[in-house]
Amino acid sequence: VQLQASGGGLVQAGGSLRLSCAVSGRTLSNYDMGWFRQGPGKEREFVSAISWSGSQIFYADSVKGRFTITRDNSKNTVFLQMNSLKPEDTALYYCALGLLGLKIVPARADFYAYWGQGTLVTVSS
Repeated sequence: VQLQASGGGLVQAGGSLRLSCAVSGRTLSNYDMGWFRQGPGKEREFVSAISWSGSQIFYADSVKGRFTITRDNSKNTVFLQMNSLKPEDTALYYCALGLLGLKIVPARADFYAYWGQGTLVTVSS
């Protein structure tokens, strides 16, 4: 199983980025997916998650109203649209594949079985 995160970069505050997470080795439509981030000197934190069906979506309070998670099961890819970016959004962003058959626990890192390598988002002030 491989998760390939991409789309990170350098952007000014107020700008937007769209992260992608391409999954191989699993049929994405069966799995819940999540995004986490780890900023410089900070612990990893939950950002957003989407259930396998797309019917349940979760956001951290810090990104609610600015970030949108979507999935395209036909492309085995999950997206994170990030708008109105702030310097405090600067972090390495990771996508993660949930454990099959369990009720989604979106903010718990141990709910996720596989992790991508991360894509760096830097927001300048």
